[in-house]
Amino acid sequence: MLEEERQGEATLLKRESTKKSRKLYLESYGCAMNFADSEIVASIMKENGFETTGNSEEADLILINTCSIRDKAEQRIRKRLMQFNTLKKKKRSNMMIGILGCMAERLKEQLLEEEKLVDLVVGPDAYRELPSLVEEVTDGRKAVNVLLSREETYAEINPVRLDTSGVTAFISIMRGCDNMCSFCVVPFTRGRERSRDPETIVHEAKYLFEQGYREVTLLGQNVDSYRWNISKKGEILDPEKETVNFAQLMEKVALVNPELRIRFSTSHPKDMTDDVLHIMAKYENICKYIHLPVQSGNTDVLKRMNRGYTREWYMNRIDAIRRIMPTAAISTDIIAGFCNETDEEHAETLSIMKEVVYEFAYMYKYSERPKTLAERKFEDDVPEAVKQKRLEEIIAIQHENSFVRNKASLGKTFKVLVEGFSKKSDQMLFGRNSQNAVIVFDRGDIQPKTYVDVRINECTSATLIGEVVNQ
Repeated sequence: MLEEERQGEATLLKRESTKKSRKLYLESYGCAMNFADSEIVASIMKENGFETTGNSEEADLILINTCSIRDKAEQRIRKRLMQFNTLKKKKRSNMMIGILGCMAERLKEQLLEEEKLVDLVVGPDAYRELPSLVEEVTDGRKAVNVLLSREETYAEINPVRLDTSGVTAFISIMRGCDNMCSFCVVPFTRGRERSRDPETIVHEAKYLFEQGYREVTLLGQNVDSYRWNISKKGEILDPEKETVNFAQLMEKVALVNPELRIRFSTSHPKDMTDDVLHIMAKYENICKYIHLPVQSGNTDVLKRMNRGYTREWYMNRIDAIRRIMPTAAISTDIIAGFCNETDEEHAETLSIMKEVVYEFAYMYKYSERPKTLAERKFEDDVPEAVKQKRLEEIIAIQHENSFVRNKASLGKTFKVLVEGFSKKSDQMLFGRNSQNAVIVFDRGDIQPKTYVDVRINECTSATLIGEVVNQ
């Protein structure tokens, strides 16, 4: 063998050895879909010699899965990137830093070239390219791929589960979004809507149950839009294949095993059908909990938001939930101070909260995002102080609503899936009931991943406290 060939082979072996021993540190921000994406990334990188670690200081590669929904989230991620760059300069000069997801697509040039905070930028549809992009960085180049896809669903990839509890897991059933809500960047950062093969979803649910998981959450930007082999116009795309909508998909997953709980997120009020509600009511292991974002209680604001429904339509869906599933819990999203919002329009948001009495709500001040319809069409003209005051009023009502709902549970007994130890005491366990309420109770000799009946004796606005009965 020539000397040059021996040296080349030695270099190759060294690279392969380094690859096998490399450590990956992952952080996820924003929605559950980002966390699920990180598990797909971990699986892809594991196949290419990376082992996940919970210690950033020993990482060879740090990846942050980002969110661009609100400016506050972006600023937090920037701060984190600066911290990692300081670590890189002081302790690990060969460390690679990258961003994934929504922020990657929107700020690729700024983060990569101008601020020089990252070495690689990878969009949500390019995770399969990560290994080759990492090798580009290893060779001394910056790497970027933010191309969006109309087909990518990562359907056949078995995610590496990053939640060490081993009780609950996420299953992505679709990617992208076709709703063009005027305040939202998701259609521009995650691409068009496409659904995943239902058989791969069922297979993943079966695998998770066999691995000991007892709850799965079906994820999509708008799960009610899930369609397999059905066009947007309702046409069958391939007569040789079955057609599956979201209600039918839920039934398929529910039939995997009656001991496997099913949750889902997120529903869109304009698309939620009674068929979905009837399937939920039919199966005990489909949790009686729906996250149904209202955003505003005023029809004119909803029109400016391009939400596709009125206040009356939304309340029709609430009434359907109450009629078909009387015990169901409902949570929501609410935005305070959207463009041109008047005091009267804000008052209608407060009134819908009092009318529905949500169990829980995610509540935010409006944050204008670049490239959205709202940025182009409307003026962000509600003063910051007014936004803050309106948000505080929303929070106050929701705090009262949550307490009212929890007090209604006093004396009742719920089937609880045990998830682990309480944050406040290792003598207490916690779990959730079908309605997604967190319940804390004495540890005893109960183990996680089991179901117990718990009678509620006390409550706060956030937690139910009880005792195990009929163990």
